[in-house]
Amino acid sequence: MSEQPIIELKGITKTFGTGEAAFQALKGVDLAILRGDFVAVMGPSGSGKSTTMNILGCLDVPTSGVFRFLGTEVQTLNRDQRSLLRRRYLGFVFQGFNLLARTTAVENVELPLLYRGMGKAERRAAAMRALDRVGLGPWADHTPAELSGGQQQRVAIARALVTDPEVLLADEPTGNLDSERSVEIMKFLAELNAQGITILMVTHEPEMAAFAKTIVHFKDGLVERIERGSLSHEHAAGVQH
Repeated sequence: MSEQPIIELKGITKTFGTGEAAFQALKGVDLAILRGDFVAVMGPSGSGKSTTMNILGCLDVPTSGVFRFLGTEVQTLNRDQRSLLRRRYLGFVFQGFNLLARTTAVENVELPLLYRGMGKAERRAAAMRALDRVGLGPWADHTPAELSGGQQQRVAIARALVTDPEVLLADEPTGNLDSERSVEIMKFLAELNAQGITILMVTHEPEMAAFAKTIVHFKDGLVERIERGSLSHEHAAGVQH
């Protein structure tokens, strides 16, 4: 990992509501994420982790503080500029897969490129490369109902990867999977990280967080502590030496 953070949060606060109904979800979050890190974000409900991830994903803006992404102060950007940053640099993976039910795997993966206005042939070729990357090329013409939960999550990961993002944001990516499929997805994410993709993942499960290189614990709207993942990252990724 290089020593220049790809993401920096300094004094980030977030308040919802006004007056007596105001709730301060974030109370001054400081966090630096290095390029190539695999970060698991943990904490109880209401700790601020989801609010922080929404800010990191350019889905929300802080009330105060500085959010730098690749040196750009994101809090100064307007909605359209944040949308461009999100489409160009970020990939998203969700707990619920968020696949279109009546659409094939390859068509689901194509969607982000469709929004970019990419031509059909180029779009299909890129989507197939992404499916091959997650080991699902032979299932390209299958709908989500014809795939297992683990396979559906791999399609969702391929959809996130098809734009070649700098950062992959994963929100409880194993939350809807059994333990065997969860480990399968975590090993795959570790492999992607070993290839150079920076990953930020929210999880409630210590066993899944252990696959990360860095674990950030939130409590009461602040970063409580930061620790290293407890698994050997090479072992987690299944890297052969």
